[in-house]
Amino acid sequence: GPTEGLGKIIQRFPQKDWEDTPFPQGIELFCQPGGWQLSKERKQPTFFVVVLTDIDSERHYCSCLTFYEAEINLQVRDLHVSVFKGTKEIEGEEESGLIQPAEVFAPKSLVLVSRLDYPEIFRACLGLIYTVYVDSLNVSLETLIANLCSCLIPASGGSQ
Repeated sequence: GPTEGLGKIIQRFPQKDWEDTPFPQGIELFCQPGGWQLSKERKQPTFFVVVLTDIDSERHYCSCLTFYEAEINLQVRDLHVSVFKGTKEIEGEEESGLIQPAEVFAPKSLVLVSRLDYPEIFRACLGLIYTVYVDSLNVSLETLIANLCSCLIPASGGSQ
């Protein structure tokens, strides 16, 4: 459909802001520069970095990995399709009934926000999170992300 949905944060780590690093408000607007749109085919994952500047002129590097997931919670009623995650509402002219699973794919974005500019390291971290999520590996995302957050990143220009 020609209309666009809205992004919604469904999980975040940490759940509360750190004292010296507030969570960027409206980050879901930057995750999908082309808009939150459903797709009839699964698209390849994409990666990009957005640099946001806060009111104190501090830079926040937002590394974003977007992938498409089969949406199975769609129902067609009259001329209306609703995604029950609350992320999309589009109009269409399908017949009443259920849409078959995997006929519609919804974008999902993993975003890593940092004051540090290490796009390749962050790409690798997001790739690891993506692999654990997509392959349903026996590792909790919370534990994985806690381990990644506790890693020490070398100072810029220092040894690897």
